[in-house]
Amino acid sequence: MYEAFLIGEKEKDVFNQFIQSSLKPHFLQSYEWGELKKGTGWEPIRLLITDNKRPVAAISLLKRRLPFFNRCIFYAPRGPILGEDCNREGEDFFWAEVKKIARQHGAIFLKIDPDVNKDDQEYRARLRRWGFISQGHREGFGGVQPRFVFRLDLAPSEEELLAAMKPKTRYNIRLAERKGVRVRLAGNKEDLAVFYELLTETANRDRFLIRSYDYFEKMWDLFVVPGTARLFLAEYQDRVIAGTLAFHYGDLVWYLYGASGNRYRNVMPNYLLQWTMIRWAKSLGCRIYDFRGAPGDADPANPLHGLYRFKEGFAATFTEFIGEFDLVFSPFWYFLWTRVLPSYQRFLRWLRRKKQSSEQVPPATVEE
Repeated sequence: MYEAFLIGEKEKDVFNQFIQSSLKPHFLQSYEWGELKKGTGWEPIRLLITDNKRPVAAISLLKRRLPFFNRCIFYAPRGPILGEDCNREGEDFFWAEVKKIARQHGAIFLKIDPDVNKDDQEYRARLRRWGFISQGHREGFGGVQPRFVFRLDLAPSEEELLAAMKPKTRYNIRLAERKGVRVRLAGNKEDLAVFYELLTETANRDRFLIRSYDYFEKMWDLFVVPGTARLFLAEYQDRVIAGTLAFHYGDLVWYLYGASGNRYRNVMPNYLLQWTMIRWAKSLGCRIYDFRGAPGDADPANPLHGLYRFKEGFAATFTEFIGEFDLVFSPFWYFLWTRVLPSYQRFLRWLRRKKQSSEQVPPATVEE
């Protein structure tokens, strides 16, 4: 007999244990990730399905209320989590409960981007049967979560992993060790503050946006303190010069954040940090080390080719996921969201540009 439960604080351990023991565990579906997202405008809704009291399916929905409308959107990062014993009847019950929640909250659609390989035709068929619409192919980092990643199989020994790496990668790991770079675990929030300074320096150098320090402080409390995540710091000449944040969930470890200062990059701390995290993942008995996002091609002309080359150097496998899919609950509002609103926003941007150009004052002439 199937039953549905909305999960709160008291049931979070049961929820997390099921996700971690599933075939496709992911920290983005954890109870704690929903708590983290509360501070960024999302409301988490967690659903657990049981069959004769045994969990068989789960999903952590992130709800975003739309301004000026009594509507919302749902997003399930790397969800849903379907157990090995969840048969077709269980899946149908599960999605019926998701749709029931959507009606109660006035959701327009649910977006998912499951941890499924692009070549999995059986899963594509299931998505079609469930009513999902593919969002097409997006290059690089066009989606909410990266569609392209590098993943390292951790079955080989450390010696075999090193031997499989590109010679330059192996050389840079050893160079960092010879130069005296040492990697340690962060022990307190003072270390976190140092890492955030490096992250800010990295963001300014490479021109990308980062979350506030409060966000990382909450991440520390939710994940680092309980041991789900670890912050690694690379030191050289008694100062922290680089750092990385990695998450462990189920039988995987993910590299989530990396930062490095502008000085001492020539001692290659980032290579030693990655190797340290790989060894940590192996010590946990993990199956996969995930380097996370990469550009979708190996074209040297791609501005992110250096990132591709760096991750590829560890002999990781280039992996493409199945992509984003939407389950539409309200066709009219979905049409407005995907067609009318983007066109209106483009028109407003064009209008602003035109207004700005018309307001530009020509340079004054200088009379002799």
